[in-house]
Amino acid sequence: MNVRSLAAPDLQAYRELMLQAYELDADAYTSTAQERASASTTWWLGRLSDPHGASQAFGAFDEGRLVGSVAVEFETRLKIRHKAHLVGMFVAQPCRGLGAGQALLQAAITHARQRAEVKLMSLTVTEGNTSAIALYERAGFQRFGLEPLAIYTGTGYKSKLHMQLQFAAPG
Repeated sequence: MNVRSLAAPDLQAYRELMLQAYELDADAYTSTAQERASASTTWWLGRLSDPHGASQAFGAFDEGRLVGSVAVEFETRLKIRHKAHLVGMFVAQPCRGLGAGQALLQAAITHARQRAEVKLMSLTVTEGNTSAIALYERAGFQRFGLEPLAIYTGTGYKSKLHMQLQFAAPG
């Protein structure tokens, strides 16, 4: 498994993988597959690797094929630029349990830690997604809140667990 930053040449593979994620693990995301399928190429490129440094996606490759991804988004507003957000974590079913999720998470954390102003990374995970919660907790993320009725699944509502990893004590 090889993990690296994604760039414009990875756009089509990234878009296809994430559309698969939105379809297969619909309850994990706040957007639907249909919403993301209609998103512009500019939106996808911005998520992949924002030219202004506001986001960077990472990909896990198995035998040259993109099988997992995650993105880190950075706040640009002065009062909250100390925060980074982990978004869009997905590993294709056949590659789960092989370390791709952990490697992707570490790549995103390492990337965020390289910015001196970033003091913490946050994420949300759908309540009940025990394998994802365990992955994040192993990496040091701590729970700090539960958002009830966070997403509507078509048959009911699910809560989102908020988690964060502090890089440095506030000061």
